[in-house]
Amino acid sequence: MKIKPLFDRVLCKPVIEQTSQGGIYIPTTNSERHQIMTVVEVGNGSPVAIGDKIIINKYAGAEVTSNNEKLYLVQNFDIIGVIYE
Repeated sequence: MKIKPLFDRVLCKPVIEQTSQGGIYIPTTNSERHQIMTVVEVGNGSPVAIGDKIIINKYAGAEVTSNNEKLYLVQNFDIIGVIYE
């Protein structure tokens, strides 16, 4: 199923893998809500692009499932930062 956000919404997926500065993998629990996301699809009025890593408010957006993958639809005002590496 393909989802296209409308207006100023962004479709994103959680960035699950986290490593420490030394390169050690740090697992996250399923009960923890992720705040760092990767943009999968954007609506017409979005300032971010597909592939950007963003930080969202802790409980922002609507959770949707597509192809057994959890995705989140969030509005622009719930995006609090863009991560540049």
